[in-house]
Amino acid sequence: MNRFHLLIAGLGLAGVTVPVAASAAPWQSINARQARLDQRIDQGIRSGKLDRREATRLRRDSRQLVQLETRYRRSGGLSNRERQDLNRRFDALSARVRWDKHDRR
Repeated sequence: MNRFHLLIAGLGLAGVTVPVAASAAPWQSINARQARLDQRIDQGIRSGKLDRREATRLRRDSRQLVQLETRYRRSGGLSNRERQDLNRRFDALSARVRWDKHDRR
């Protein structure tokens, strides 16, 4: 047993789950994230959970992220900082898609 498990067992916390950082999620390319967001917006329109105004705004914001990525890449490729910025922005847009789909409007 490794030290971490021994520590948890020693503290009596064996049944407690330890939160995993968001960065531990499987990595997706920017193109895959873009495609997945587009699919979620399409599904929201088909199901009636997104109205035209919401979908138009979300798609506009998605296109702006693609344009930002293009600008970053033109400057000599994506640095770690630029990739983190894009990931943060995609996370925020993904949360907005989720919010708009479940806001009961």
